[in-house]
Amino acid sequence: MKKIYFKTFGCRTNIYDTELIKSYVKDYEIVNDENLADIVIINSCTVTNSADSGTRAYINSVKKRGAQVVLTGCGAVSKGRGLFEAGKIDGVLGASEKSRINELLSSKAKFFELGNLNSVDKNIVTNYENHTKAFIKIQEGCDFACSYCIIPSVRGAARSMNEESIINEAKTLAQNGYNELVLTGTNIGSYGRKEGSSLAKLLKRLGSIAGIKRIRLGSIEPVQIDDEFKELLSEPWLERHLHIALQHTSPKMLSIMRRRNTALKDRELFEYLAQRGFALGTDFIVGHPGESEQIWAEALENFKAFPLTHLHAFVYSPREGTHSATLKNDVKGDVAKARLAQIKQIVTQNNHKFRLAHKKQTLNVLVESEQESGIYSGLDQFYNKIIIHSNRDISKEWVSLNKYEIKEDANYANL
Repeated sequence: MKKIYFKTFGCRTNIYDTELIKSYVKDYEIVNDENLADIVIINSCTVTNSADSGTRAYINSVKKRGAQVVLTGCGAVSKGRGLFEAGKIDGVLGASEKSRINELLSSKAKFFELGNLNSVDKNIVTNYENHTKAFIKIQEGCDFACSYCIIPSVRGAARSMNEESIINEAKTLAQNGYNELVLTGTNIGSYGRKEGSSLAKLLKRLGSIAGIKRIRLGSIEPVQIDDEFKELLSEPWLERHLHIALQHTSPKMLSIMRRRNTALKDRELFEYLAQRGFALGTDFIVGHPGESEQIWAEALENFKAFPLTHLHAFVYSPREGTHSATLKNDVKGDVAKARLAQIKQIVTQNNHKFRLAHKKQTLNVLVESEQESGIYSGLDQFYNKIIIHSNRDISKEWVSLNKYEIKEDANYANL
């Protein structure tokens, strides 16, 4: 029996999709050691140039070992045709073709099956190997048209998974011992909009499932945190951390980016959530075309006023087929990197201050892994890392910590 290894790049949605593809594999042995694999299935990301470069480098390393390579994920749509025609890969599997993986591999022939961008997954994931938490994909695609973003063209328009199927999936995962759920998708805040439902309505149902201790959310847009969502902020199962995509803090830059949020209202929202005790993260792009010194100075001053504790930021890279790629890229690379370093430092300091301000708070931690003998790590309800020294194996356990040391990089505790 031939052996298959799965390599996943990118977001939580890809983690989910990888597990879903695994469920369709019947006539092959799935292994955790890539060096043992006859076939490597790469679930790729294409959100930045570096993501594409990482995928290409990995493909080259696999081919040197003589294994077959099948490409799926966002990179299959954006780069799959070129890689396939150049003989770099042996198969391309589109999102709508997941269920055919066994059939396509068994045919022994090379294949290029992109399918369409309209599909909705029917199967569910019931187990996550090597994960303490479970991911549930609740929707796919995006209807936004941000000028820099390639994702709508590789994921398609926004469409939601069946609500009853999601509830069934969550109940099954809870019965299988997963107490923390992470809701993921391309734009999860759009869930149910076309079906007369909403993310808040779904959350209410998920939060009532026996065995679910915590629900974490992927990235949501500021405009999607409405009054209905705000009603859930005191629920004990909702993680005390929200990741809300700003992308920038200059009103003019947001207009250039064709964003739907505005900096002033964003700040009001973030201050409201901070007062409710939430840690707050965001996405941010530096170096986008048009980010002049004047715009950056304004953005930086605005950024400092946001109560941000977590940050996912990166330097802009043009994506072929997007509006931004047609604009003159007038920000030098070293300037963009310096701006990135500035905002990262601000958020690092904010995070430390946040943890100091909450030093009397009991931390509820799901222990995720043993880093080395007797040293474990996990994330608390504020999505902050904590390092725990313990004489017993506490992997995959929930622990409540009242005593811990707050350092700049993380919190530390002994059990």
